[in-house]
Amino acid sequence: MIPLRDNIPSLTRPAVNYTLIGLNVLVFLGELGLGPHLDGFIQVFGFIPGRFLSQLWHGSFLAMFLPMFTSMFLHGGWFHLIGNMWTLYIFGDNVEDTLGHGLFLALYFICGVAACLAQFMTGPTSLMPMVGASGAIAGVMGAYFALFPWARVLTLIPLFPFFPIIEVPAYIFLGFWFLLQFFSGTLSILGPGMKGGVAFFAHVGGFAAGYLLLRGLFPHLTGALARRHYRI
Repeated sequence: MIPLRDNIPSLTRPAVNYTLIGLNVLVFLGELGLGPHLDGFIQVFGFIPGRFLSQLWHGSFLAMFLPMFTSMFLHGGWFHLIGNMWTLYIFGDNVEDTLGHGLFLALYFICGVAACLAQFMTGPTSLMPMVGASGAIAGVMGAYFALFPWARVLTLIPLFPFFPIIEVPAYIFLGFWFLLQFFSGTLSILGPGMKGGVAFFAHVGGFAAGYLLLRGLFPHLTGALARRHYRI
């Protein structure tokens, strides 16, 4: 399912959301200019679970945690970048609108770190670099799920050769997405020959972190304050 738009207007300008999108695009354009040096760059600035475990034992704290943040701004291709940035554009503005700029940025990075830790826990010896903003963006989606479950999301359903466009409640769209990530991640661990390059449990961890942070730390935002945006 591909989200096209939601029905919640922003009351403020989502400056942080737009800045994050712009930075991700700029970093990706920089990646394109690295040519044959790109692989080495990814090895240094991508998050590698197996290396994190080694650095954990040796107490190299900067080397442990820095790639968690730098990996959030790296992407593996145009489709990876566009898919992530479009999702952030759709869901991020309303979360920033509700939390405010500073808390939204903190949520974004905390969920990105949670995503890395979730992927580490499910594959602690993996030497495959993890890159992409999708873990942090999953956290934004989890926060949106907590804030606006009854919002409506206009969605494209790619059922070739038909491509219907329907409007579904956010809790259905996001709930389906979360379950898809969870079961895909489970299959990638248990299923023989299914060791793909998608960090499904990073998505699961990021989403869960975003949802739990909103429900646990800001329960008032998931109630009356969020209802100002739509009728229920």
